[in-house]
Amino acid sequence: MLTRREALFGTAASATTAAILATMPAARAAAGPQSADISRLPRERVELVAPPFVHAHDQVVRGGPKIVEFRLTVKEQPMVIDDEGTVMQAMTFNGSIPAPMMVVHEGDYVELTLVNPETNEMPHNVDFHAATGALGGAQLLEVNPGEQATMRFKATRAGVFVYHCAPAGMIPWHVVSGMNGAILVLPRDGLKDGDGRRLKYDRIFYIGESDFYIPRDANGKYKSYESLGDAYDDTLKVMRGLIPTHVVFNGKVGALTGDNALKAKVGETVLIIHSQANRDTRPHIIGGHGDHVWEQGKFANPPEKDLETWFVRGGSACAALYTFRQPGIYAYVNHNLIEAAELGATAHITVDGEWNDDLMTQVRAPAPIASY
Repeated sequence: MLTRREALFGTAASATTAAILATMPAARAAAGPQSADISRLPRERVELVAPPFVHAHDQVVRGGPKIVEFRLTVKEQPMVIDDEGTVMQAMTFNGSIPAPMMVVHEGDYVELTLVNPETNEMPHNVDFHAATGALGGAQLLEVNPGEQATMRFKATRAGVFVYHCAPAGMIPWHVVSGMNGAILVLPRDGLKDGDGRRLKYDRIFYIGESDFYIPRDANGKYKSYESLGDAYDDTLKVMRGLIPTHVVFNGKVGALTGDNALKAKVGETVLIIHSQANRDTRPHIIGGHGDHVWEQGKFANPPEKDLETWFVRGGSACAALYTFRQPGIYAYVNHNLIEAAELGATAHITVDGEWNDDLMTQVRAPAPIASY
């Protein structure tokens, strides 16, 4: 069992982190002069919202760069992750799995304040795959319970990127316990189709896929624990087997199906951001396509077109644009269909509108086989 004190102060890697932090002043000096007068830039404070929704933002901007302020609060909390009532000792940013999506534009500065309330057990930080240096910012944001810290980085590359907690010695445990999200860095003049034509979206959904590793008791039932420390040893054993017990969208089985289904209309174009911080996955819209897909999530590269299924590497995110042409319920799945149907990686998108017989129609209803 991992005690609170061991988690906070006893990991072998903590000494390594301290040594790295001791080098930071020298590293900053070697980085050279600042390229902009930060104090003159306008600021915007953004209130984050829980996925699958994304905070309001402009798709195209005309002005210069700005500083965009975000705030994440670490919440360690038990969470029910399926309809059997299985409880996971989760670690989250702002209480959601995945963490909220942040949106900025290329050239903007991201200024994040990370708050770790005193009631928590573990140290936490944030590694931004969109950032350069200092372990993606993790070195500058390492906070124990009762602390907060603020760091800033320049968004130099357009695309969609994962961010996750990365405390030394405990990175995978924090990631698969829920501490991951994505940041969308839009080109200042918006998305393009690869031939220079502008693309826009009417709605944006953020789907974060997670793999969970819940220990079972001698009877095969999922175990529950009083605290993160109590769950650590058993969870680590399941994690090392590399066979997840759950593969889910947005934190639990059924988070985006039934009454929680996403909604759109015929003729609307939807941008779907899909992240997976730990494992490979392969999104697919049953009955639809990826009209334009930035499979590796980077807008400097031209999008792939008309894809049936696309690939998201573990530790990355993709962006897929699709215009719905028929009404109905679309299943959005990980096309490892075992993981979709048996482990939970399924979402539904309910689309309203008029049916188009030209695209599809039933020529004859089922009937007894005719004899000739």
